[in-house]
Amino acid sequence: MLERRVNLDGRAATAEVPRITVGGLRMAAIDLEATADFMIEATDPDNRIGRPLFLTSANGEVLARCSTEPQTERLFRAADLINADGQPLVAASRLQSWFPLPERVATTDLFHVVARKAEAVGRTFYMFGASEAENIVAVENVQKMYPDLKIIGRSHGYLRGEALRAKVEEINALAPDYLWVALGVPNEQAFVEEFTPYLTNVGVIKTSGGLFNFLSSSRSRAPQWMQKIGLEWAWRTLLEPRRLFWRYLTTNPRALYLLFSRNRPLR
Repeated sequence: MLERRVNLDGRAATAEVPRITVGGLRMAAIDLEATADFMIEATDPDNRIGRPLFLTSANGEVLARCSTEPQTERLFRAADLINADGQPLVAASRLQSWFPLPERVATTDLFHVVARKAEAVGRTFYMFGASEAENIVAVENVQKMYPDLKIIGRSHGYLRGEALRAKVEEINALAPDYLWVALGVPNEQAFVEEFTPYLTNVGVIKTSGGLFNFLSSSRSRAPQWMQKIGLEWAWRTLLEPRRLFWRYLTTNPRALYLLFSRNRPLR
């Protein structure tokens, strides 16, 4: 039986992180290294707040969906920290603000910085999401890259009902410093909303999108030049046209509109 515990306010824990509104969402205006440092500091026993901090990421697709899907927008607004995982967001902030986003903070890059730092100080990981095959290979690859990193548990993300509740209890009992949740938008954000009250022994929950697919090497990152000019979405569409072509065709125009018209929060 899941035991609900106190849900403390995380605003004080993130109060010193500068933010800027981009496309209607408040983004953390810190770079990759500072984000990783923040995540390490957040799991220090003296900095725990009685519940996990909720970190997520937004790109153009997320901005578009938040502007048309109230439920998705509400889930993102509940995050303690939102990173900009999209070069167009960075570019738009530079045109609109004297205090822009310093750089893109892609989860696929952030994971490795946090892993190196966690390995050095003995922090623990739990990796939840993707299919069983993807999850196994992703964890194996991470363990090869970071042999001293403490991965204390893993699970695929296709659990429902009682099996999911039992898995949440297991994760809380293991008490990982970082729970990486890769279920896709908005399922992973909904997971955080539903189960945060039962994960009080977890330090940070970081939603991770397709991270495990890259860690397992089943998908490849775009070339650096495409990442730098904000065309990683085009690379992904080239690799998965059936799944992504219509998605980007419908969300990219709206995202561009939001980036250059909305510099205040959606609500």
